[in-house]
Amino acid sequence: MILVLNLHSCSPQTTSAKKPNVILILIDDQGYGDISALGNPFIQTPNIDQLHDSSVRFTDYHVSPTCSPTRAALITGHHSNRTGVWHTVNGRSLLLERETTAAEIFKDNNYSTGIFGKWHLGDNYPFRPQDNGFDEVLTHGGGGMEQTMDYWDNDYFNDTYLHNGVQQQYEGYSADIWFEEAIRWIDSREDQPFFCYIPSNTAHSPYFVEDKYYKDLEGNDSIPHAPFLGMIRNIDENVGKLMAYLKESGKLDNTIIVYTTDNGTAQGAKAEGHRLDGFIGQGFNAGMRGIKASKYEGGHRVPLFIRWDRGEINQGKDIDELTAHYDVLPTLVDLCNLKVNPKIQFDGQSLVPLINGDHSAFADRIVITNSQRIEVPQPWRRTSLMQGKWRLVDGEELYNIETDPGQQTNIADQYPDKVQAYRDYYDSWWAKISPTYEDQPFIYVGHSADNPTRLIAHDWHTEAEASPWHQRHIRTAVKDNGYWLVDVQESGSYSVKLRRWPEETHLALHEIAEVRPSLPGTSVTESVESTSISVSKARLNIQDIDEVKEVDPTAEYVEFVIDLEVGESKLQTWFTLDNGETLGAYYVSLEKI
Repeated sequence: MILVLNLHSCSPQTTSAKKPNVILILIDDQGYGDISALGNPFIQTPNIDQLHDSSVRFTDYHVSPTCSPTRAALITGHHSNRTGVWHTVNGRSLLLERETTAAEIFKDNNYSTGIFGKWHLGDNYPFRPQDNGFDEVLTHGGGGMEQTMDYWDNDYFNDTYLHNGVQQQYEGYSADIWFEEAIRWIDSREDQPFFCYIPSNTAHSPYFVEDKYYKDLEGNDSIPHAPFLGMIRNIDENVGKLMAYLKESGKLDNTIIVYTTDNGTAQGAKAEGHRLDGFIGQGFNAGMRGIKASKYEGGHRVPLFIRWDRGEINQGKDIDELTAHYDVLPTLVDLCNLKVNPKIQFDGQSLVPLINGDHSAFADRIVITNSQRIEVPQPWRRTSLMQGKWRLVDGEELYNIETDPGQQTNIADQYPDKVQAYRDYYDSWWAKISPTYEDQPFIYVGHSADNPTRLIAHDWHTEAEASPWHQRHIRTAVKDNGYWLVDVQESGSYSVKLRRWPEETHLALHEIAEVRPSLPGTSVTESVESTSISVSKARLNIQDIDEVKEVDPTAEYVEFVIDLEVGESKLQTWFTLDNGETLGAYYVSLEKI
């Protein structure tokens, strides 16, 4: 599966002296069937359809079944497991420091680089976008609005985002802002080619969008979630604005546009039986089984469109060969004729031969996707091994999607030799990739690029399959705990503050959080309330330090001043309640003083 790309080969499309610009659009939680050009009967997406009609379309293109792993593979050209990213929380959404990103490669080739939207590969140094090659950064925290990593009470409207490392409030709807700010930045790029990454946070939960986008869909029993489809209508509107700008500014001709999504549909279809893996009983999913996070096709087969006018990739053509998210970066390297460190070996391969009609390199390839969502990956866990139209699921179920696109009939007993051959291949692949699972992502502490370091429960390492990543969970005082992996960069004294609530709320440990009662332009309201708790003691453990303090529950935080030595360590905290129960401090800051 590992390919050493010929970095000096030049396809016919790369003969122009001026490097092409690149816009990579990644839509969150939109499935293959959530586009009218791909069959959705409930909404029209005219602007995405127009892009579809003028692009090369990869009809058998696969990603990881959830957010962060797809983002890691897309941005590195490596299988997500190799990058250390196989979960969306629990410290396993952090991109290993050793990885080289698309932004770093483009930057090394004299491109301007910008990101506008959802990163979800780490919010601390050295995992942030600005630490990984992006010059211009406008992002929210974590994996979505209302998650603990995000600014408190962000709700898609008039929110606070991180602009080049500084919190700044913006007026408007989140997806509108990503596209508007991307256009503004592109418009300022005249002297250099640009790589612009627009990973929208929509259509991820919570499903907040103005009523005008979905009210006409309500009452249709065939639609599982009208606001979700409304969010896609908004995305389509923004794609139209971007394309209109590119055309009017004269930039469209030499701009490569890539449009894709990060996993199967979240709410465009509803599975019956198993919540993720069942057959579709409501909505539309292009005939596929399963939805987001499924091991079946509906969890990981998504759209991929590539258009480039000057490269004559604009005629509208379907390519049916098996392709994957880690093919995108090698393809862009090839199209843009980029120089890459020869030590980098992509797991993916360039799609340019397919675009040019040469299918030979893809005839027998195997693609493996899986959904681990645990601390240490396990063989065959929620896995699909794919070759051509064959699918071996979990090492046990065999399907041919050419004759059985809905994966309804397991035919493993009819092809025992094929099943065994696929198992043998998987065993060899696992043996090669599994040693990388020992590499751990450490958050730097005491580094000048990020001091104080703010740690949040989203990145706890735990043995559970989930952690309290959502503010609604914290409002009800979930009794969870975990530890952070940290790497102390400088020895000396540190101020360590333990909080229940994020710093921007200024809430005391025992207080109840209030939430915004309504959202502008919508009929959506929130009614979730937090729970008042009484904290009596706080505990901190790191390196050889294990300290306990009495707590003033009316204070915002408990502060420890400790001396740390350079090196890697685990950090864990505890709040002890009056009833003897304990929970972790959801928010911790460490500042070198």
